[in-house]
Amino acid sequence: MKQNMGRLIRYILIIHKLSGNRKYIPGDELISYLNLQMELRGYEIGMSLRTLQRDLKDIADMFDVEIRNYRGYGYYIAYRPEDTDIRYRELLMNFDLLTSMNQNSQSVGFIIPEHHRQKGSDSIPALISAIKRQKYVEFDYILVRKGDKLISRKVKPYFLKESLGLWYLLALDEHDSLKAYGIDRMRNINVVDKTFKRSDSIGPDNLFKHSYGIWDDPSMPVEEIELSYSPLDGKFLKTTPLHSSQKVLVDNDTEFRISLQLKITNDFVMALLSRSASLTVIRPLSLRERVREIYKNAIERNN
Repeated sequence: MKQNMGRLIRYILIIHKLSGNRKYIPGDELISYLNLQMELRGYEIGMSLRTLQRDLKDIADMFDVEIRNYRGYGYYIAYRPEDTDIRYRELLMNFDLLTSMNQNSQSVGFIIPEHHRQKGSDSIPALISAIKRQKYVEFDYILVRKGDKLISRKVKPYFLKESLGLWYLLALDEHDSLKAYGIDRMRNINVVDKTFKRSDSIGPDNLFKHSYGIWDDPSMPVEEIELSYSPLDGKFLKTTPLHSSQKVLVDNDTEFRISLQLKITNDFVMALLSRSASLTVIRPLSLRERVREIYKNAIERNN
């Protein structure tokens, strides 16, 4: 796991460094930067020119980013897809969070982690490669809601999505329906040596546009939602909005009120409950009743 994650972090570091304001980065400076950054992350150093050249070939294959060396000036990005949906800074941050708790890392002693670590993150490099090369992926999947029943799947991988600290594979199943698979519940992952044609109609921009979290049921309607909070909770909701559609309707000394346009999924309801001490659901009434019923049952269980 550590070796695979280390390589992927190195790839992203290279792209990130060459995406800065300077057009060219000399080879010795780039290697020194990579050695330092990998050491800070708890990995062995020893980056060489030969390793760098191998990494550049892998980057071209995995990310479709071509990096060249202009003699006398240094390395630069010669080509990258204009419509790429990969945000390298965010991707690097996510991988840093996954690996910062390594016992050899200099971060140990300064960062207090959660008591759980996500499973399956070692599969991310293989899944990115499968997405890039348009290769089928086979795996066994654990159905938690069905008593941990194990099912087999063969899918066309399209995207990786991070949500609430977990990673998901978005893929077309055997019926060409887009499904989300939690990577922590995937077992025996195998990239099949069989290609598929990627559909241009499935783009990242509209996916989850009207959903909170990872679940997006096409049959669910987009609803007008209005919520009222205390001014104190409002300060937090201004810093971290519930959704990109959030609009502030009232912001004064007595109330903070917002409107949203999205599908009322279980993920969204759970998010509301996490900051419900001052919550009043104005509309729709169906959401108000749903929240009330949850607390009614909770009171009965804990009475």
